[in-house]
Amino acid sequence: MRHVLPFATAAFAFLHSFLLAQDAPKPPVAKQVEHKETWHGRTFSDPWFWLREKSNPEVRSWLESENAFTAAVTKDLKPLQETLYQEMVARVKQTDLSVPVRDGRFHYYARTVEGQQYPIHCRRPAGAEGRFDEKAAEQVLLDQNAMAKGGAYLDIGDRQVSDDGFLLAYTTDATGFRQYTLHVKDLRTGEVRADLASRVTGVEWAADGKTLFFATEHEVTKRSDQLWRLELGKTPELMREEKDELFRMGVMRTRDKKYLLCGAGSTDSAEWWYLDAATPGGEWQVVLPRKKGHRYRFDHRDGSFFVVSDDKGPNFRVVQIPVGQTSLDAGKEIVAHKDDVLVSGFDLFAGHAVVQERTLALPRFRVLDFATGAWREITFPEPVYSAFPGGTPEFSSTTFRINYQSLVTPSCVYDYDLKSPARELKKQTEVAGYDPTKYRSERLWAPARDGVKVPISIVYRKDHPRDGSAPLWLYAYGSYGFAMPPTFDPSRISLLDRGVAFAIAHIRGGNDLGEKWHKDGMLMKKKNTFFDFIDSAEFLIGEKWTQKERLVIEGGSAGGLLMGAVANLRPDLFRAVHSAVPFVDVMNTMMDASLPLTVGEYLEWGNPNEKEAFEYMLSYSPYDNLEKKAYPATLVTTSFNDSQVMYWEPAKYVAKLRTLLPGDQRNLLLQCKLEAAGHGGSSGRYDQWRDQAFEMAWMLAQVGITR
Repeated sequence: MRHVLPFATAAFAFLHSFLLAQDAPKPPVAKQVEHKETWHGRTFSDPWFWLREKSNPEVRSWLESENAFTAAVTKDLKPLQETLYQEMVARVKQTDLSVPVRDGRFHYYARTVEGQQYPIHCRRPAGAEGRFDEKAAEQVLLDQNAMAKGGAYLDIGDRQVSDDGFLLAYTTDATGFRQYTLHVKDLRTGEVRADLASRVTGVEWAADGKTLFFATEHEVTKRSDQLWRLELGKTPELMREEKDELFRMGVMRTRDKKYLLCGAGSTDSAEWWYLDAATPGGEWQVVLPRKKGHRYRFDHRDGSFFVVSDDKGPNFRVVQIPVGQTSLDAGKEIVAHKDDVLVSGFDLFAGHAVVQERTLALPRFRVLDFATGAWREITFPEPVYSAFPGGTPEFSSTTFRINYQSLVTPSCVYDYDLKSPARELKKQTEVAGYDPTKYRSERLWAPARDGVKVPISIVYRKDHPRDGSAPLWLYAYGSYGFAMPPTFDPSRISLLDRGVAFAIAHIRGGNDLGEKWHKDGMLMKKKNTFFDFIDSAEFLIGEKWTQKERLVIEGGSAGGLLMGAVANLRPDLFRAVHSAVPFVDVMNTMMDASLPLTVGEYLEWGNPNEKEAFEYMLSYSPYDNLEKKAYPATLVTTSFNDSQVMYWEPAKYVAKLRTLLPGDQRNLLLQCKLEAAGHGGSSGRYDQWRDQAFEMAWMLAQVGITR
């Protein structure tokens, strides 16, 4: 019997596996249709190119089958997903009020109501000394819940109230494709003038309270390229058109409301025009003529433009020039350029200015008193944190609002006195059941292969083991000069309390350490982005924060490109990957000038019509470098109406990888939101939490956490 039992056990195990295999859902197989492209004398075959045919019923059918496969494979995760969702909802104060912002005669705010998906935008008349008066009558400007009835998606883009407070201009997107329509609401009568213009990317009022200026995008490329003037009741007039396909247009207004501004910008250059807001029929004047490689932005105070310019170095400086002067040469330097400090913003007020800077991958604020010429720094208490301007629209304000938070501190809204070091906490976001003393965050520095140090922000429970046994969730972005902020996310508590540490790698391609950090992760140096991430992961493993089998990674959009690239380069290094709305079909997209974000992106990724750039981009394009080998477990999420990264990129990526992936196809999943959703997913907050709970449940299950 001792010899028979092992045989019987093995036979039973084989039978059990066979039966499970019979019951296992079958992965969808996308048909292959011959399609070839010839680039730089080479022919490339792409049999899944047909998935770009959005109106083809077979495309939708295949996406539905992928969704069904994902649902079948993850059905056992439903209890964990529901638990996570309930935890997320329970932590949030669902009926809540934002901190009111005074602008003129009113305080503006948004409030949420338990059970409702969207905020309600409101205002109240200012009370004595301009204070917020809770007893004053509330006026609902826009109830997004009522506006969204009958639809699956609604996003409100721009919202601008006329100077007299009587009219509200706003834009809406009902599909997720970031295609906004302009409306104007009379706040005295409630009457709405709907559908005044389509494809609107920004809107501003002139001082007369009846003239609007708005920018629109191209119907094919979605490049914002035209500026219009609309006097209500009349036909819009085209004011300016940007012909250079590398540039996008926008419209705004100075904080003192004296000037309307129209800007055209590319990755490396900018040009601005201004118009007296009191004379909307006047002529636009240029601030500084366009010059290749010169980026600038500006605001106005007391007859001077304060220009934030990179003319003396990539990290910008601030120069004061008289209105009408079109050169910085004779200007007064307010903030000098520094190699180790990035000027990321400059806010002007009647008596003060606030410069926003970034150094050592952390933000800081300094206040200038114009009367005395003295500077004062606003300090923050934690070693790793985020701080953003919180919205201070009034030019006469003597306080400056800042939103402060960290990986362990929920969002706090402070009003800082511009005349003294005093600060007032207006609100800290309530997080039910959360005890910040149980958690710790810190800044780590990972050595990259070329000798630079990559900052990593990490948060974990204080009882987190440092023996390599614990799971770790590593997130990164690393593109477009965007510094990834270490912010607080109440849903992340569900990870930390299950023993998972969470880290952000501030890799090159962002501007976390200044503009050089961005430039060293773009164009022909883009691979630094991927190498930094891999080196950060190996550092965390070497320091025993985790191990390969317990390391899960996540990135979205350009961060999805990162996920695809590092999975190709080092598939052995990661247990699982969540790649959200990923930019993975680099060559097909960047060789198609008709697609949104293509031509304007040449300055970020490279122009593949140039052979050297083509070969370099091809060498890291995730879709083009997929191979027949073992990959980490992979979840790819997208939206059918995504306007930034078209659904077909992740769809083609999954379809191709299915033909190459050895072993269990259940380790490759695609989740496509077929109904109204956009680049950021669902628009409603409860829908967003459900999506997040699903993604989190899948990631946790990959490291053996199922409760």
